[in-house]
Amino acid sequence: MVRAAPRLAMVAGEASGDLLAGLLMRGLLARWPDARCVGIGGPRMIEQGFDAWWPSDKLAVRGYVEVLRHYAEISGIRRRLALRLLGERPDVFIGVDAPDFNLGLETRLREAGLRTVHFVCPSIWAWRAGRVKSIARAADHVLCLFPFEPEILAREGVSATFVGHPLADAIDLEPPRVESRRMLGLGETDVVVAVMPGSRRSEIAYIAPAFLQTAVRLAASRPEIKLLLPIAPGLRPMIEPLVAAHAPSLPIRLLDGLSHEALAACDVTLIASGTATLEAALFKRPMVIAYRMHPLTWRLMKRMRLQPWIGLPNILCGDFVVPELLQDDVTPDALARAVSDWLDDHSRRDALTERFTELHQRLRQHTAQKATDAIEQVLAR
Repeated sequence: MVRAAPRLAMVAGEASGDLLAGLLMRGLLARWPDARCVGIGGPRMIEQGFDAWWPSDKLAVRGYVEVLRHYAEISGIRRRLALRLLGERPDVFIGVDAPDFNLGLETRLREAGLRTVHFVCPSIWAWRAGRVKSIARAADHVLCLFPFEPEILAREGVSATFVGHPLADAIDLEPPRVESRRMLGLGETDVVVAVMPGSRRSEIAYIAPAFLQTAVRLAASRPEIKLLLPIAPGLRPMIEPLVAAHAPSLPIRLLDGLSHEALAACDVTLIASGTATLEAALFKRPMVIAYRMHPLTWRLMKRMRLQPWIGLPNILCGDFVVPELLQDDVTPDALARAVSDWLDDHSRRDALTERFTELHQRLRQHTAQKATDAIEQVLAR
């Protein structure tokens, strides 16, 4: 029997994890209004009453070399969090993405008799296939965003449920283009490009300079263009000096948050690989995906890739439906050409809208409710 108000521990690292966890919490709190949720989280979770013992941005680091610089602090947080959870013994621990942090923590908690759920199957179908054994040790159940994942996990005896993607429920099938443009003070016929260099500090350091230099080239060739740059919470002090250094006279609007409004309003987005690319697909936006990282991290990760794509829209469509430029190919000239190709080809943009609408419908599964049903089954064991 599931108690009326279960105690739920959660860890969400970085902005995308906070977004997913916040959407999941809606379903959990609808089922159990008095549930207590504690752990590591961000502003979207805190808005719903989450007790954040540490902020999620403490875990917002990507890449082997980059993680090494923060290893002592992150390792210390995980050690202290594990001891506190083992003392308080919540009814279930839900690790939201952040597999490098969460899987080891889940393993320790599970070995001590706590129930564990992992929300977002690590990308074992894209790289690091051997990680499935770690998942089997760590999680009593995995909540999968994509329909092909439960079968892959089942081969290793991992219990899993396809719950769809919560963003597919949260984002309308028909993007609110007119309303978003009006809210941002843009005209219906304006040519608009959203520049989105990521939400992690390490990403921004490697990617934002090239994106800003690309924006300078686009503005030079298309003086009428409107440029938007949504900024994740707390990152304006990092973005503003980069704009001053790489695009000092560029008329680019910095938006605090408002990434969804920017995506709904834009014609094309220049975007860092990650969850944001799926958001762009759900808004039916043409995009140019790019990614840069520390050269050593790139060499290590390149050897472990299992698919030709890195962008979620391409992976889910099984084709290069949008261009990807990686590492040394991330140059302002190449990025500007790829963005301009989208702006100049309306029929290609219309065809992409059809592909992304089909994808949106496949992923729209009432995720919060399905995930809560699965978590309730774990609690009832």
